[in-house]
Amino acid sequence: MCRFLAYLGEPVFLNELVCAPTHSLVHQSLHAAEAKTETNGDGFGIGWYGEHAEPGLYRDVCPAWSDDNLVNLCRQVRAKTFFAHVRAATGTATTRANCHPFAHGRHLFMHNGQIGGYHRIKRRLEALIPDDLYDTRRGTTDSEAIFLLALANGLESDPVAAMEATCATVRDLMQAARIAEAFRFTAVLTDGDSLTAFRWACDGRPPSLYYRESERGLTVVSEPIDGCREGWQVVPKGGTLRTRRGFGAVVSRPEAGRAAA
Repeated sequence: MCRFLAYLGEPVFLNELVCAPTHSLVHQSLHAAEAKTETNGDGFGIGWYGEHAEPGLYRDVCPAWSDDNLVNLCRQVRAKTFFAHVRAATGTATTRANCHPFAHGRHLFMHNGQIGGYHRIKRRLEALIPDDLYDTRRGTTDSEAIFLLALANGLESDPVAAMEATCATVRDLMQAARIAEAFRFTAVLTDGDSLTAFRWACDGRPPSLYYRESERGLTVVSEPIDGCREGWQVVPKGGTLRTRRGFGAVVSRPEAGRAAA
């Protein structure tokens, strides 16, 4: 599984959250504490919003802990919204195009989880992506396929409904293929001014997801970056977090007895 961080609020230098903390994302790339694997060395990526509506991207296949360019860039870039991700591949190639976050227009998306048995439904899932969106596909991951299908399902106007429809489609394809492995979907989406985070899984075991609000803004993480849980809130299993610039986070909880997508 992967580890990630998202921030929306007053402009800050990326280094303050991505590199500097005790249990920073760079540290988690080698020493994750709440993931299936301690090491997340199959590439990394950052995406940020500057003077343009569309985000900037920097992604590479080397481990985050060994990239001096990442550290230098994070010390210089100041942004009001940004994503950072360190990857542990789950069956697809270690290439720059497969590194998160993924961008389309003004949107950024990153994912921690997997579609169980993805190779058995990949062709059917990709066939559901409209041609104009499929032409923008650069990698081979299940994460990018989910993102593009969600865009087709109306992600720009209603992110939660689009993701619910997309995840339902994935589950239908998995059931038709009699795949017993789990579909786990912990993800974050932004357009620069709003942010939506999801923590779903068909087996009730989604990857971890935390958030913390301060006067400066909202930080969403796979693991607390300061090495302790004090001050961090857990996004519940099956829950969704939504916020917009200038407003507080709203967390929707699953219906009683439901903790899965």
